[in-house]
Amino acid sequence: MSNTLFNQRDIIAYFIVAAIGAMVQLIAGSLLQEWFQISYEQALFIGYLVAFVVGFVLTKLFAFNARNSAQTRREAVKFVMVSVISCLITVYGSSLLYEYSTTQFEQLMVVIPLSVKRVNLNKLMAQVIGMGLSFISNYILHKRFTFNNTGFYERLKNLLGL
Repeated sequence: MSNTLFNQRDIIAYFIVAAIGAMVQLIAGSLLQEWFQISYEQALFIGYLVAFVVGFVLTKLFAFNARNSAQTRREAVKFVMVSVISCLITVYGSSLLYEYSTTQFEQLMVVIPLSVKRVNLNKLMAQVIGMGLSFISNYILHKRFTFNNTGFYERLKNLLGL
């Protein structure tokens, strides 16, 4: 693994993986709000959980040269820890941005061309910004913590007596 934080190969691979996860999250959240009576925040959270599974598998296979590491359990534990932080940034950051946008601006709705699907641009933009902030946090934490042997996992196992 390269020692540089922002090397081109890792950024491109991680961006592609994150874009797939973001699309899964956006589609899941949108469908959940449309099909069920759940709040924007609940849809963000459930969409994040669905994208979480896709994200780990794709990140393990394609980003940070972690495909052939024999440390999947360790990486999964650390991935979950980073994902909790990411979830908080995505869900609560997006929610706060959406609430702010509704107090400062009117609700902007558009219909997707050739469909009847109405999109709330305030929600969409808040979620895209929240996911962007989460992307930056995730990239750095996954590169330097999740898919890097830091000794943290061994200390955690010792602490828990495993």
